[in-house]
Amino acid sequence: MRRWLLKFIIELVVWICLTPLAFYIRLDDEVTYYSATILTLTGLGAIVKFLAIYFFGFHRRSWHRVGVPDLFTLLTGIGVVSAFMFALSLYLANGIPRSGPIIEFMLSVVVLSGIRMLARVYHEQFYVRQHNKEDSYTRILIIGAGEAGTKIAREMLRNPKAGKIPIGFLDDEVRKQKEKFIGLPVLGKLKNLSAVVTEYAIDEILIAIPSYSNTITRQIISESNKIGVKYRILPGIEDVLNGLVTTTEAREVSLEDLLRRKPIILNNAEIQSYITGKVVLITGAGGSIGSEILRQIARFGPAKVLLFGRGENSIYQIDQEIKRLYPNLVYKCFIGDVKDKKKLRNIFKNYKPVVVFHAAAHKHVPLMEENPEQAILNNVGGTQNLVKLSLEFGVHRFVNISTDKAVNPTSVMGASKRVAEYVVSAAAVKSADYQSFVSVRFGNVLGSRGSVVPLFKEQIAHRRPITVTHPEMTRYFMTIPEASQLVLQAGGLGQNGSVYVLDMGEPVKIVDLAKDLILLSGLEPFVDVPIHFTGMRAGEKLYEELLTAEEGTESSKYEKIFIAHKTPLETTYLNKKLDELFAQAKACNEEGIRDLLHELIPGFKR
Repeated sequence: MRRWLLKFIIELVVWICLTPLAFYIRLDDEVTYYSATILTLTGLGAIVKFLAIYFFGFHRRSWHRVGVPDLFTLLTGIGVVSAFMFALSLYLANGIPRSGPIIEFMLSVVVLSGIRMLARVYHEQFYVRQHNKEDSYTRILIIGAGEAGTKIAREMLRNPKAGKIPIGFLDDEVRKQKEKFIGLPVLGKLKNLSAVVTEYAIDEILIAIPSYSNTITRQIISESNKIGVKYRILPGIEDVLNGLVTTTEAREVSLEDLLRRKPIILNNAEIQSYITGKVVLITGAGGSIGSEILRQIARFGPAKVLLFGRGENSIYQIDQEIKRLYPNLVYKCFIGDVKDKKKLRNIFKNYKPVVVFHAAAHKHVPLMEENPEQAILNNVGGTQNLVKLSLEFGVHRFVNISTDKAVNPTSVMGASKRVAEYVVSAAAVKSADYQSFVSVRFGNVLGSRGSVVPLFKEQIAHRRPITVTHPEMTRYFMTIPEASQLVLQAGGLGQNGSVYVLDMGEPVKIVDLAKDLILLSGLEPFVDVPIHFTGMRAGEKLYEELLTAEEGTESSKYEKIFIAHKTPLETTYLNKKLDELFAQAKACNEEGIRDLLHELIPGFKR
């Protein structure tokens, strides 16, 4: 017999029997006097109860996963039936007590909800006992006995086929010690982690406290690695709200979880007003930042997105991702180079973008030291091509992606990005009232192509020594989503000619980042994976800065975004020097390029 039919029959029979039981409780020995009326009420009530079970779908709702919505539906159905029974008793009259249907209502609530709660308790507790005896199940210790922890524990108990069984919780709150949540005990505080794992034969640790600092997360990971137990983490609330994961999904701890500050979440309220229904051009669309900008704006309903990039494979990959994840997005892919003004003009003329995010750039410092002409022609010349076309074709918002390496630059790459900032600021002077040209300056992006993280991961995977240039080298770090959100937010602020800077907290030593990655891999720094210091390369500096000494900042209306005070170069002078710079770049005159960069940026060392 099908389960739903069995539940239907059980519920109907039990509910029918509650009618005579209610009157027996009320009348006791006098019940036989009203037996005919009670029998009529029971028969007519059976028909109504049959219809109620079917109409409200009681038989289609899980008993062992019953929740508040299920009980509310049950209460509604019982209330409707009880109202009918009360009206019927009034109609039949014959002196039968009117309190009978009221007693039946109370019995129905207790008995029918009780059946469901017993089914749930049996299901959960039965499996708890069974799984504690079986070695084939993964025994889980949950860090955090709050809402997130209890919810994931409940889901494990409801889904035993997943092969995971919660054993208990660890939590530092004093009031929770020695208490039980959904039948599972709080086994101690975080300092007891090692002892609890050993005593209860824990196979895996699940970190389920979103409010924990990254310092505590690192401590948990370090301790877990020492005792040889796996660890995972519940997703952040942003991922849940964006529909990327559910609260029951745990994932491996990522480097973003160990970012030595709280992740920055920006207010996206203004973004929709300038993205929705607009044609948006993204250059460098196949790169880490460009592709993430696409993912961020996809939910705001742009009229069309123009994806421009030089790498055929990277554009192909983002094209496939759009087809899979954003089937309703209207877009078009272009393979091209920002140095190709004719190609860009054709796009602007035919598609008339209203918003431009310029993320295309050469960014590798050592490579640009060896090929300085390419840094100038691509980073400066490409930016100039785009801003000229944006002015000509009336682009409303132009957002240029810059870098902290543009501040007091010691490399050609950093200097080229600083000059690109000048180019954007000069465009702001020429722009119409409805136009906005801004730059966004941020630090190193965790996990982006060409960053140290993929290199470190590869070195760890092959058990090769991690190479760090200098033990004191520090950098500002941010995640790819943070970087992309800043770009979008800057477009929303739209203060023409501004350079926006993100407050990224304290800079992080590269060697500390390497140590964290080794720990994430379940290994011990300097023991399982050596760290070698190779010495600084040409163009590198120990510390990056977000502002020059003379710039300073003023606050924007968002707490974490600041506006750098900048004095733009005089337009005629800038244009003259740009012409000279491009001429030297086309002639591959490295010395001439460096001399001109020094003239434009006096702090730049040739």
